[in-house]
Amino acid sequence: MDLGLGGRTIVLTGGTSGIGLAAVGVFLNEGARVAFCGRDSARLERVAAEFRGTYGERVLARRCDVTNNDEVEAFAGAVRDWSGKVDALVNNAGAGQMTNFANTTDAQWRAELELKFFSQIYPVRAFKPLLDLSDAAAILSVNSLLAYQPEPYMVCTSAARAGVQSLVKSLAREFAPNIRVNSVVLGLIDSGQWERRFQAREDKAQTRDAWIAELAASKHIPIGRLGQPAEVARANVFLCSPMASFVTGASLEISGGVSRYI
Repeated sequence: MDLGLGGRTIVLTGGTSGIGLAAVGVFLNEGARVAFCGRDSARLERVAAEFRGTYGERVLARRCDVTNNDEVEAFAGAVRDWSGKVDALVNNAGAGQMTNFANTTDAQWRAELELKFFSQIYPVRAFKPLLDLSDAAAILSVNSLLAYQPEPYMVCTSAARAGVQSLVKSLAREFAPNIRVNSVVLGLIDSGQWERRFQAREDKAQTRDAWIAELAASKHIPIGRLGQPAEVARANVFLCSPMASFVTGASLEISGGVSRYI
């Protein structure tokens, strides 16, 4: 199925690893032009060089900390000079903190709330004028299932994630009909952190497949494994495409069936 992304310009934050990296590749395979950013300059240049080797001038990479408004504005300026408009913005940056209420410091609360909110607010504010020039504009927030199903050991992250979902709903109403705004909420997705935990496992004879199966069972994931970054990336690309033209204010769960809410 042609998703209608050929020649369109996509901006993606946090595009040098995991889900973001996978999404950059899928967007490019669909014929889009992709501008992405990351904070690690060396990794950013390495990833950009690999993509440019295949896709040439359809790739733009810039170092950017999405919690720094000046850097985000500079990134938007580079995209404006490169493309002139933006058809989709994917806000993908942001990790989480494992703390409970008793041991979460004020500094941790402030840092987590600032990261989760301003990694959305600054890019939306900076790129909206370019999105307004598109005939099929979309914004996608990559969020967590914690927004709906909070865990006590991730108290400040869960609260911040819920706030982001509220923001998505608000923006979907405010920006309609010109810009669609949606989110994906994720369960456990295979990433560097899970590889590090596998390497630190007690039973060194246990295979990775067996370790993942045991982890999935302990987390009560019906599909019996972790999600793959590419599985999230494909959903992201669809929601940003003209094929999802009547989808806005929506939240797509990608969790292997682990949620308990309706």
